[in-house]
Order: sequence, then structure tokens, then C-alpha cells
Amino acid sequence: MSDPLAFLIDRFGRASDSVAFAHRGRSFTYGEMVALSKASRAWLRVSGVGVGDIVIVLGDYSPEVFCLLLALLQNGNTVVPVTSESIVESAAIRELSEATWIVDCRDGGRAIEATGLTAEHPMLQRLKTGGRPGLILFSSGSTGRPKAILHDMSVVAEKFRRQGPPVVAIAFLMLDHFGGINTVFAILSGLGTVVTVADRSPATICRTIQDYRVEILPTTPSFLNVLIRSDVIPQFDLSSLTKITYGTEVMPQRTLDRVRAAFPRVVLQQTYGLSEVGVLRSKSREDGSLWVRVGGDGFQTKVADGILWIKSDFAMVGYLNAPSEFDDGWFNTRDLVDVDGEWLRILGRDTDLINVAGQKVYPAEVEEAILELDNIRDVVVYGEPHLLVGQAVVARVATIQPESAASLKQRIRTTCASRLAAFKLPTKVVLGDDADFYSARLKKRRQV
Repeated sequence: MSDPLAFLIDRFGRASDSVAFAHRGRSFTYGEMVALSKASRAWLRVSGVGVGDIVIVLGDYSPEVFCLLLALLQNGNTVVPVTSESIVESAAIRELSEATWIVDCRDGGRAIEATGLTAEHPMLQRLKTGGRPGLILFSSGSTGRPKAILHDMSVVAEKFRRQGPPVVAIAFLMLDHFGGINTVFAILSGLGTVVTVADRSPATICRTIQDYRVEILPTTPSFLNVLIRSDVIPQFDLSSLTKITYGTEVMPQRTLDRVRAAFPRVVLQQTYGLSEVGVLRSKSREDGSLWVRVGGDGFQTKVADGILWIKSDFAMVGYLNAPSEFDDGWFNTRDLVDVDGEWLRILGRDTDLINVAGQKVYPAEVEEAILELDNIRDVVVYGEPHLLVGQAVVARVATIQPESAASLKQRIRTTCASRLAAFKLPTKVVLGDDADFYSARLKKRRQV
């Protein structure tokens, strides 16, 4: 069995004294990573983990967890990373992945347990027969049962042979999210430093940027909205920050403008990717613009009927519990886009569209209008079943100061009427707590 990550281990060995992880007050060098990965492989053998076994790893970012993942991948195993904030129930994870082992790395320990299951899915069997490592991630399940997404890590790893410049960046996106896996591999393949955080609150993120002189913050529009509406930015020295990347959901122009004002010397870069096809290279048309060009080596894009399709050399093997959604190698992203030459503007997922008497309403467009009002902390817009028109537009709003729902609804409808067509106006306004607006991955919850 060839080791598809051998090039990465060799690269680490040539930078043995450089810091790979800054984790909870301690530094962990690349030399230590190589040694711990080797020790982890020996521990797997002693524990009885065989080549091709499916292994759930419970934990969050740490040098120990990452080195265990490396050891499993080098061993030809299929890994299933799971965080404590997992979007999928543990029983479903075990069933869908057909995991043979569970390794619990929470609270700094490492305990292993056999599940008694046997991996029988043909795609898992093909990886095992070929001695190829795998990765299983789960969709959010917003339109039904979560989908188990299987990747061949021999394929995914090839993307990281090209060595980028070393950077210091926060591991913000979750370990069980493809964007999180991509971020950490990108940082480490460039021999940069991964900085972990105990939580993802604005104060913790800003303190971490200050203390570790972080250069890049990869995050979500929802977190950036929370950050700029908090009062923590002036409390910290954030001068080391050179780039903020954002993706996973639609960015409101209002939020982007406020981020640009708060960080005038920081490059703002929109990113784009999906668990099924990987993370594409991206370039914003200009700093502060929602227009973006996506693609890069190994990716092709096209737009059909206003929807973005992607063909990827790094695409998943398939779903373990659903039919393939590829058409001659092309994947329907379900993302609606505007097109201006080579530039795209992401409008939102077609599953989030609100259908009002046959008319399409983009939630992000309505949210953008509402965010212009005074006393608005945040808003989530979604559709609710309606007997006459199919769906009604509902706005769930968090205010800065207390305000009655009747007063708020009147202000929202007046403002929206000056900017939006009548069928897009919210017919219902609900007061809510913005802490409930986001998932564990700090993306807006639109399914209510």
C-alpha cells in the first residue's frame, strides 16, 4: 500500500523546528508532529485497528487529534471526524459510516472502542481493497436525512502537493466540515501555524488574533455579522490580520461593508466550496465586492438555468446513503447565481427560496433590506406554509433595544416597500434571540 501522505510527512520533517500548532498556550513543532504521527500508528496496531477499518474520531482541533487523523490515513483507514457540536446524531453517524471503531479524544484523552459493526458498503469495500484512505463527512440534513459523503483521501491529498506560503491562521471552521479539513491541510502543507480556539465567541477570536499575531481568519458571514455588532474589536490589537476569508453562506452587502469599514487594511476574500466537490480557488472582483471568480486547477464551472454546476478532479466517491447527484461528472450545487462575464454573485441555495404565488423570493435580499434599519441586531428570513399563496415571507428579528413586534413590523414593511416588490414583503415578523439564529457551524438556520 502506497502512502498518499508521505510527501506531507517528508515536508514536515524538513521543517522540524517550525511551529505547526499553537494550542491552548503551548506550541507544537513539525518535528513533534512527525514523531507523534509515528507513535499513533504504533498505537493503532497495538489496539487492533486494521487496514481499511472505518474509525470515528471524537474531538476538536488539537495536535494530538490531527496526528491521529494522519496516522489513520497513512494506515489506509477511512476516518469519520466528529465534534461535540456535531450536526448529526451519534447513532446515525455510527450507522451510516458503518464504523468499526470509535476513538474518543475529548478532554485530552484517547480511548478506543470496537463497535462490532462491519463495513459492507461497496464503496467502502473498494477503498479497503485498494488500500486507499477515506474521509466521511455529513451534510447538514436541511432538506431531509443527512447524507454521508465519502472522499478518497488519496485524491484529496493531491491538492496539497503544491506548497503555499507559510501563514498563521485560526482553525475556525469545524473539524467535521470539509472547509475545516481543507483549511488545516492548506495551512500545514504550507508549513504555517494552525491556531486553535477554545470557543468561537468574538472576544475569544479577537484575543487569539492578538496573542498569536494571527494573519488569516477563515470564517462565515454570520460570525462576521456577530463580530462587528459586538463591542470587542476596539479592545484588542488586531493589526497582524492581513486577510479575512468568508464562505459557506450568502454574505449580505451591508455586513460586508461594515466589515470593510472595521478592517480597512485587511483583504476580504470570498471563498466557495462544497463537501461533494472540494474547495475551489477564488478571487473577489474587488475588495468589498460580492462578485467572485471561482475555479482553479482541477475544477470546471458552468451556469445552467441560473444554477452553478461544478466538475472537480477532487470530487467525492459518492454518498453512502443516497444516489449520486453527478451528471456526466458535473455536480449541481443548487446555488443560484448572477453572471457577469467570468464573475459570479451567489444569490442563495434554491432550497432556501420562498415561493409566493409562483414568485421567487431570495431570503438574503429581504435580510439585506431589513439590516438597513436602526435597532436591528440580526435577522433570518424564511418561508412559512400559506393556504392562499403557497408560502409567506417571515422575518425573525433580534433588536438591539426592546421594541414591540407591531412597531417593528410596521417599520420593516415601510422600509422594504421602498426597496422590494410587494410579494417580497414580510407578512409576519417574529422577535427572537440572535443566539438561536445560527447553527453550531455559525451559519444561519433558515429551516424552522
